[in-house]
Amino acid sequence: MTFPADSVTAAAASTASPRELVYRPKHELDLHRTVGFLRRGRTDPTTVIDGSVIWRAVRTPVGPATLALRSISGEVRASAWGDGAEHALETVPVLCGRDDDATDFDAAQHPLIAESARRHPGLRLTRSGEVFDALACAIIEQKVTGMQAFGAWRWLVSRYGERAPGPTPRPMFAAPPAEQWHRIPSWDFHRAGVEPPQARTIARAAERGDRIAKAVRMAGSGADRERILTSLPGVGAWTSAETRIRALGDPDGVGVGDYHLAHEVGFALTGKRTDDSGMLELLAPWAGQRQRVIRLMFASGVREPRRGPRLAPEDHRER
Repeated sequence: MTFPADSVTAAAASTASPRELVYRPKHELDLHRTVGFLRRGRTDPTTVIDGSVIWRAVRTPVGPATLALRSISGEVRASAWGDGAEHALETVPVLCGRDDDATDFDAAQHPLIAESARRHPGLRLTRSGEVFDALACAIIEQKVTGMQAFGAWRWLVSRYGERAPGPTPRPMFAAPPAEQWHRIPSWDFHRAGVEPPQARTIARAAERGDRIAKAVRMAGSGADRERILTSLPGVGAWTSAETRIRALGDPDGVGVGDYHLAHEVGFALTGKRTDDSGMLELLAPWAGQRQRVIRLMFASGVREPRRGPRLAPEDHRER
């Protein structure tokens, strides 16, 4: 059976079988570089990459669902399990970058970006739509190493999230809703390795979680979304940008204040390190598309050489 371009076809299945969908995008698509971007470390309980299949555990209005995506001959084959299977299948086109608009992007302004864009035409900017999930994850990642943040995310989601249905390659969990984050006791944040300031920021944000998520989705511009998110105590420009990039596919999001990003941008575009101010100056020619430049930069494989041993994070939980 064939399907028209950019179409979605869902087929009914028995209660023991998954719901099925075939999505044929109009654009080229690198599924792993697009949807795989949402994975937060190799042990993320919400997103697992198992060979050619990307698994997502998601929360829907009618219950948890598991979504499995694989790309075959220009089509995305999707299977979904659980009460929320239909809702999960509806998100597939957006996850695959259907709404990503690169029409005003000029890769030719730098040879590295031009070559990366040529080599990776299927790199799209995904959007999960899960604003509070992305916000909570970004708060956990504040001022710690990726290893610490990914471990804390796994610990909390595995204990307070909902078990994903279906034949997942390992136990998976959909992230808890905002009200559940608000009920997590301080000692469990501590056990997960989340510092008190970040735990308090999540708890305060969770009090208004659904309202904040709705306001951000309805905001008319990136500046409005920035203003809404940074109005939350403990949420600054970096956390706002990370949230918008993951949940809303913000093509202009830049993580100002990131420990490594400015160094990497400077090295990739000039061969030398720079700071946040220098990074913003380098990215200025691509205003409106700066996140796309960053993604293509990382896809190029050009990275600043490591200057010393990897940071060994200090564990304060036994003190």
